[in-house]
Parts: sequence; structure tokens; C-alpha cells
Amino acid sequence: MLVLSRKVGETIWIGEDIEIVISEVKGEQVKIGIRAPRSIDVIRGELRQDVSTSNTEAVLKNMDIFKPKK
Repeated sequence: MLVLSRKVGETIWIGEDIEIVISEVKGEQVKIGIRAPRSIDVIRGELRQDVSTSNTEAVLKNMDIFKPKK
């Protein structure tokens, strides 16, 4: 993992297409802006984890239909 220090208004580039802009720092909260092509999905980490968990639960529930009935 690369860790960078940035001040408000400074940017970080990822490749040629993605720009991260530090827009505000207040206490322990940092607000960032992300400029990326529409073809790139940008999603918060906790939402990604929630979706992954939901998908796993759905698969496990569907697996129940293959279990032999008693």
C-alpha cells in the first residue's frame, strides 16, 4: 500500500485517467473528489463489502435447493 500526505487542494493521479482531489480536512474526516471515466466504477469500501456479503448469502440460500429433502 502506498501512503501519501496531501493538503487541501492537492491531487493524486492514478494512471492517466483518475484524479483524486483533497477537498476538505476536518478533524479525522477527509473529503475527497474523484474524477474518473464513467466506465470506472467508484464505490465506497463499506458498500462493496455489503454487496459482497449479500451476494455470498444469496448463493448460500440458493445452494439449499440442491440439498436432498429429509
